[in-house]
Amino acid sequence: MIRFGIICLLGMIGGAFTSNTTEPVSAWMNGSAPVQVEEERQPGQDAEKVKLPVLPKDTLPADLKLGQVPDGLDSIPQAPKENPLTLAKVNLGRKLFFDPVLSENNTVSCASCHQPEFGFADNNKLAVGINGKVGSRNSPTLLNRVYGESFFWDGRSESLENQALKPIESEIELGSSVEAAVERLQKKENYPNLFRAAFQDDKDPVNAMNLAKALAAFQRTLLLGNSPVDQFQSANYSALTDQERQGLWIYESRGGCWQCHSGANYSDEGFHNTGVGYGGESRDAGLEEHSGQPGDRFKFKTPTLRGVFSTAPYFHDGSAKTLEEVVEFYSKGGHPQDERLDGKMKVLNLSEDDKKHLVAFLKALSRE
Repeated sequence: MIRFGIICLLGMIGGAFTSNTTEPVSAWMNGSAPVQVEEERQPGQDAEKVKLPVLPKDTLPADLKLGQVPDGLDSIPQAPKENPLTLAKVNLGRKLFFDPVLSENNTVSCASCHQPEFGFADNNKLAVGINGKVGSRNSPTLLNRVYGESFFWDGRSESLENQALKPIESEIELGSSVEAAVERLQKKENYPNLFRAAFQDDKDPVNAMNLAKALAAFQRTLLLGNSPVDQFQSANYSALTDQERQGLWIYESRGGCWQCHSGANYSDEGFHNTGVGYGGESRDAGLEEHSGQPGDRFKFKTPTLRGVFSTAPYFHDGSAKTLEEVVEFYSKGGHPQDERLDGKMKVLNLSEDDKKHLVAFLKALSRE
């Protein structure tokens, strides 16, 4: 289940306060019904041709209490020494996350592309930003990004703090500048007091660095675990149905899914070319855009599979609308004709029952 917990390091790696306060996935995510994917939109479309981005309401628990790490997840990585987690900082980051004040025209927030009900992703094929501008990639989930080693589909940010400000200054996301956003915060009621409470040692706390720290602190609390799969692996063998158990077996054996979606967060935090986008015009270069290395062309970050049922559509280009389409893609080995295809990709030729079982497993991994 999703829990919002404040991790207090107290000088000890992995140390955490704990409480019994928890909230079910259904409080924020559509984990029990198929996600309705929005109509396809192409990069460059303007506001007259597409709906403007939504402004989701903050439907999270009123109090973000100290919480346990959900069952099934590893210990929380240590927060940066320069940005230890505090409740005041997380509450500030939460308010900023849902507030359109960070956008140039007060119409878009971070939550517009990372909506709680869609697993902190959204249901558009491609992300839609300020004035209805459409990006070139699908919005990735923010769930469990505290375990991240790099950020964005192409890994261009090395920390949550570095990642947090980039959407603000993107002309197709929030369409502002960080400096302008800070000026708006300095003038907006309550924000100076909230920044002072969160950053008590700073003489002028409303600044770009603290804005990034607050947003990153909030994102570190977005945790999802304790699925039926985790319960089954903890010896509660009735937690999974026969179909879901069969799907788990396929995942761990001839499906080979574990080779990239590994570990407690079901991601190796690596980059792979699985063939997505092959044959399309102006194919996205992926990691190569950041690394500059030709060998990284068409490689993209491995997303977590936790909460995956709620985060449709799938892949970096949003080209798969359903989990069934995703499983079919991998059953065919992606695009075997792609000369740059990752060596882990193999033609699986799964049966129709195999595919259904694998989808059932993925859905089980997504629910409380």
